[in-house]
Amino acid sequence: MARTFNRRNFLKGAAATAAAGAAGGFPTFFVRNAWAAQQPIGTFPEGVSGSTCTFGFCVPLTGPYSDEGNDELKAYKLAVKHLNEGGGMLETLKPSSLKGNGVLKKKVIYVTGDSETKPDAARAAARRMIERDHAIMFSGGSSSAVAVAQQYLAQDSGVIYMDALTHSNDTTGKDRRRYGFRYFFDAYQSGKALAPVIAKEYGKERRAFHLTADYTWGHTQYESMKEFTEKEGWKTVNNIMTPLGTPDFSSYLTAVLNSDADVLVLNHYGKDMVNSLSQAVRFGIRKRKVHGKTMEIVVPLYSRLMAKGAGPDNIDGIFGTSEWSYHLQDPGSKAFVKAFQTEYKEPPSQAAHVAYVQTLLYANAVERAGTFYPPEVIKALEDFEFEGTGNGKVLYRKEDHQAFHDLLVVRGKGKSKMENEFDLLATVQHVPREAVTYPPTMMPGDLGPYIPTAKKT
Repeated sequence: MARTFNRRNFLKGAAATAAAGAAGGFPTFFVRNAWAAQQPIGTFPEGVSGSTCTFGFCVPLTGPYSDEGNDELKAYKLAVKHLNEGGGMLETLKPSSLKGNGVLKKKVIYVTGDSETKPDAARAAARRMIERDHAIMFSGGSSSAVAVAQQYLAQDSGVIYMDALTHSNDTTGKDRRRYGFRYFFDAYQSGKALAPVIAKEYGKERRAFHLTADYTWGHTQYESMKEFTEKEGWKTVNNIMTPLGTPDFSSYLTAVLNSDADVLVLNHYGKDMVNSLSQAVRFGIRKRKVHGKTMEIVVPLYSRLMAKGAGPDNIDGIFGTSEWSYHLQDPGSKAFVKAFQTEYKEPPSQAAHVAYVQTLLYANAVERAGTFYPPEVIKALEDFEFEGTGNGKVLYRKEDHQAFHDLLVVRGKGKSKMENEFDLLATVQHVPREAVTYPPTMMPGDLGPYIPTAKKT
């Protein structure tokens, strides 16, 4: 009798819900084995009412981080191809509901925008994707200031944002948002992984001078490197903030030379790092002797694209951290590298890797949820543990939407050590996720609600 009563009530409820939808109420969708009424949020359901779904990719095609942005865009296009046709990490991601026939049988199409490595430009481009193109999700990055701005837009708009390359602690710290997810590691993890390695290499009695990009990422990268190098016994001599996009670092490097520092820490990324490192080498900093010690340079956040821009002579022996390397031999990395090289005739960068993975993870969450309805997709991502993406076992933590996975300490290669033109960074330590995981309460922040309270922008 109980089974009959419950079934009868369920059928009545389903019929009533369907009738409400037909009468102009909330649309009905089949979600996790039950019909449910889902109110319109962001571009849902309008953006997925036809046979296609639109993804938006907002990357820096111009500005100091444009090298990373262009590689991200290549990876996004490849991810869309694999979602529609199969291949790549669709064969290695576990657990996965992806079938290579689109997302919920809808063909994935995409639109693009140039963030210009500027938050305002990025928000404008993303808003066009949402309002004009009805993008059901958007992704991008390379600048943490851009990523943070995009996350606020995502929360206000009710459209999920899958962060690409963003390294500031604030992204999943004080600026975390329910509608934003970060796969990339953060500055705290870089500092914790790198400091013991360089202290062992250069000694514990060192004096560091920092040059730091003057925005959210640079600030937290400096704070993290300062914290962990000082725990190793280093002293921090000084820190100078430098504007993003600085072409000439000579005045800052002169201040370094006039100090008694014996290590220069460049908290720079993209073309800023290429310029500051190249100019530091020309200034003779790597040949300088201070209190009998050879002066060293450290680049906390490294990438193959930056190494290529600076050149093997300049990066030879310089330490840093990376999210991923095309040299990794796990099944996921090998599948991605093979597909990327086939498509573009060169190996992917870490920026390409994170862009590709984030696209697949969003699509997989939709398939697992059985709907594009944002709150259900968010819940499918929260506390999702998976593997097959090239970083060991990965956890997307519910409390702050930070993914925790293995990362790499790397060192620049000189010409004599390179096997080919792309072989610029050697992995010196594979750091397990457990070694860089921190409590969610360590960084303050509030994700906000599943149902956005702001009006659609």
